[in-house]
Amino acid sequence: MEEDEYRSTYHEINERRCIFEKTINSRRSTCEHGRRFNLADREGVACSSEAGNVRCQAFLDLMRKNASFALQQLHIDGPLPHAKEVKVQTGGLLGLQAQLYPEKKDAAQVENIAGILRDAQDRYGEFEKLPFTELVKTIVRFEGRSKRRRDRR
Repeated sequence: MEEDEYRSTYHEINERRCIFEKTINSRRSTCEHGRRFNLADREGVACSSEAGNVRCQAFLDLMRKNASFALQQLHIDGPLPHAKEVKVQTGGLLGLQAQLYPEKKDAAQVENIAGILRDAQDRYGEFEKLPFTELVKTIVRFEGRSKRRRDRR
């Protein structure tokens, strides 16, 4: 399937892309609103909640902005390269989960992104009041998959 055709079909069948699709597809997070689908040989994640999608976008935008220095980016106005995006998404969510639920501070996975973001809004009122210094530390420490080594013979 040609890349342009893939993108066109993807947008036809997925009217509301999950903001945290990368961390969900990396099997590091789950969400009550996420719906997986397959297209060609790839996986996608759709979001079933318009309000949840807006909440996720607001949180992720703030995470990118607050992590820009730590990621050695002058400014971030959209998605990052894949590995850095996974680092911000997963690391930020793991950090937030640890802040809200200290008993999960060593967790390797995020359970229910939508629930965590609702709990964060309940506790802090608005995302701008989150402890971003602590969340960015978790982003910096987060390590995704190690690069695969290819056998060259």
